[in-house]
Amino acid sequence: MNQLRPDLTLASYRDLVAKMRPQGYELHALYADDDIVSLAGIEVRVNLYLGKHIFIYDLVTCANQRSSGYGEMLLDFVHEYARDQGATCVALESGLARTDAHRFYTDKMGYAITSYSFRKQL
Repeated sequence: MNQLRPDLTLASYRDLVAKMRPQGYELHALYADDDIVSLAGIEVRVNLYLGKHIFIYDLVTCANQRSSGYGEMLLDFVHEYARDQGATCVALESGLARTDAHRFYTDKMGYAITSYSFRKQL
């Protein structure tokens, strides 16, 4: 997770996850041998424009394990999990600079870019 969220300390990470879990946050890991190689932080959500869906907050594969198929395997798991939960889709956001990730989502995993995400820092 530190590769995706390097600004978090271990203490702030633990504090945030403890606050997110009651809201339904789940962290799923993919292991190769005894090592975690990929993580997905997800939540089942419901809203007016997507209905019931899975939102991916965190998705990362270890830098030295990328292009090994682990990200695809973990996303396939998330898609199946979403179906089992009765969700109609899986949604995520990705930073503008992450062009390799965008190519992976669209070209390899069949995701569509459907909107912009806006944020105002307070």
